[in-house]
Amino acid sequence: MPDTASTEPMTPYRELLGELREIAVLGSISATLGWDQEVMMPPAAAGLRGEQAAALSTLVHERRTSPRLADLIARCEADTEVMTDPDAAANLRNIRHDYDRATRLPTELVRETAETTTLAMHAWRENRERSDFAGFAPWLTKLVDLNRRTAEALGVPEGGELYDALLDSYEPGMRAAELDRVFGELRAGLVPLIRELRENGTAPSTEWMNIPLDIAKQVAFNRGVVERMGFDFSAGRLDESTHPFCEGAGPGDTRLTTRYDAGQMLSALHGTMHETGHGLYEQGLPKAERFGQPLAEAASMGVHESQSRMWENFVGRGRPFWVWALPELQRQTGDAAIGALDVDTVFRGLNTVEPNLIRIESDEATYNLHIMLRYDLERAMLKGDLSVADLPGAWNERMRNDLGLEVPDDRRGVLQDIHWSMGAIGYFPTYTLGNLYAAQLWDALTAALPELDSQLSRGELGGLLGWLRANVHTHGRRYTAPELCERATGRPLSHEPLLRYLEGKLRPVYGL
Repeated sequence: MPDTASTEPMTPYRELLGELREIAVLGSISATLGWDQEVMMPPAAAGLRGEQAAALSTLVHERRTSPRLADLIARCEADTEVMTDPDAAANLRNIRHDYDRATRLPTELVRETAETTTLAMHAWRENRERSDFAGFAPWLTKLVDLNRRTAEALGVPEGGELYDALLDSYEPGMRAAELDRVFGELRAGLVPLIRELRENGTAPSTEWMNIPLDIAKQVAFNRGVVERMGFDFSAGRLDESTHPFCEGAGPGDTRLTTRYDAGQMLSALHGTMHETGHGLYEQGLPKAERFGQPLAEAASMGVHESQSRMWENFVGRGRPFWVWALPELQRQTGDAAIGALDVDTVFRGLNTVEPNLIRIESDEATYNLHIMLRYDLERAMLKGDLSVADLPGAWNERMRNDLGLEVPDDRRGVLQDIHWSMGAIGYFPTYTLGNLYAAQLWDALTAALPELDSQLSRGELGGLLGWLRANVHTHGRRYTAPELCERATGRPLSHEPLLRYLEGKLRPVYGL
């Protein structure tokens, strides 16, 4: 059934798609304002931006919960022709899910949340710079309360808990009980692997990572990598922000940000590759034809993270990639110290397992322990088992117990991530889910692309992107994340591929 054709009569389904596109356009305005807030907005504009965000979110919520939308959805669901069309049926299933969730949220709660998060993000940046959690704590207290009210309004799934209602916003259908199971299995394999590497292995040299490199040269090299990955700069941007992110505002408009450190030659590369992975997914979704429809949206944030983590780690920390990338970096910079490096030194150094205070600077193995820490703490705050005032102490204790690190200040501890200032409780688990999905997808695509390593060693990344386009990007929300995983890989999600990948790479790096 064609979705749009001006010569056809205005059926309820076409009217519904028209409504959804208008709502998506409003959402794209909000997304653009959010990007501007992080990249361009003067600090004194935070108050006005809060009002703008609140006004837009209220308008979008009213449109998403309007009686007209309810009527169109019901009429489409009653239309046999619509419901027997696979594309339309997939759209309607997700439209109904989204509508039912949206109508449970009071408009005033949506407005208050939007305004509070805008101001809280501004407060987070200021207090992070000062390393002052006490200054941010009142905002976080309010945000936890808003999230609790949101979860209560959405409703606890049968047999579940409040956290499940929030988790569903990022990973539809996922439950905390399932996270406990899969995270527990992963943790049981990770902890002894990390211990074995650090106690029995020979750690690679990482001194070379501190080779300074002018930021302008880093920018040029990173942009070249992003282009080679397949990102379309005619439909996107790469800028700088306090915390790297990707914003897929709409068709033809995908915006990436990163951050640089002149004292470390590769400080921005892997963060940039991570965000480009998100950006490639956004550009690969069929937005040009279906903007506003679920079929043009990501399957879940876990699937979204699988794309970013795959490019950042499976490619960007893989030896084949550096067979191409190191000579290219040496050629572009002309730096003698960089010129003295060899591929094995870079590959082994990039795969050092060394506990780090900062999540986004952590290695592939210890990174997941960071996510489990945040998942446990935000879940405890939502339940009321952990007060905001006690959060830094709980954070620091977990860092000591899980990673053997003493946290020197709030900036490198509880204030390092932007997510809670955004009100995004329930988001953090999707990073480890992304690692799990990425490992399983990697198994499938390397089997389907036997020449992949040789392609990567020549800087040819199109084959990899093409497989992801065909098996992940093009489907949008046609399938749930577990369904998409099983279709692409032939098996349900498991912790085993990720552990197998980490063991297979890290043990040889450490001489084990």
